[in-house]
Amino acid sequence: MKDETGEVVRFSRRERVEHALVIVLFFALALTGLPQKFHTATLSQLVVHALGGIAQVRYLHRLAGGLFAGLALAHLTAVLAAVLGGRSSLSMVPRRKDFRDVVVTLRYYLRVSDERAQFDRFDYKEKFEYWGLAFGSLIMICTGFLLLFPIQATRVLPGQVIPAAKLAHGSEGLMAFLVVVVWHLYNVILAPEVFPGSKTIFTGKISRERMRHEHPLEYARRFPPATPAKPQALAPSAESRKPDQEDG
Repeated sequence: MKDETGEVVRFSRRERVEHALVIVLFFALALTGLPQKFHTATLSQLVVHALGGIAQVRYLHRLAGGLFAGLALAHLTAVLAAVLGGRSSLSMVPRRKDFRDVVVTLRYYLRVSDERAQFDRFDYKEKFEYWGLAFGSLIMICTGFLLLFPIQATRVLPGQVIPAAKLAHGSEGLMAFLVVVVWHLYNVILAPEVFPGSKTIFTGKISRERMRHEHPLEYARRFPPATPAKPQALAPSAESRKPDQEDG
């Protein structure tokens, strides 16, 4: 869909709202979770004190975790409904081409080749982030509920699962925080192509020029070059007939 400003819609309203909620809940979980993991650090103690004490921090962390789990369930439901209804092209599913694009991009960055990878709607980096978030969220939600209901969990699971869940929960949370800060924020704020920051996920729109540069395959599909109409052949007039074509 094109508008007067030369922009096209890339993300729907639902996707933009989901992303905004992920931002808020992710940093709420990091702000209340990391001080519990590194409780002896001075900065952690300052954060806990500023938020009203450890009991308040634990309450806020569990509240944010429950909301995040609800958001993940809503997202999964929407995706399944789109797939079953035939409205999804499964553009986030990794394909063989994505692995070839990694090699092509590395060769380009190392100046071994002048060929640049041609990306479609989502490139391999975006797919990596999406599925990393999906599987990371699954780990965090499952281990979080195990830690929230340890007695109920150990009625059906071995007791060793609780300390294992605590280790996995804290380690995955730290890794997710580092990936977002080091990888994601660079790609959407500091990368030369988008500096000082991409607004696409907030406005839902991307310029046609940027789409042509970053997602050339999607651009070619959405904006195919106009095919000039073929001139119609005219029937030969009577004067242009050859003598052997005349009657008689």
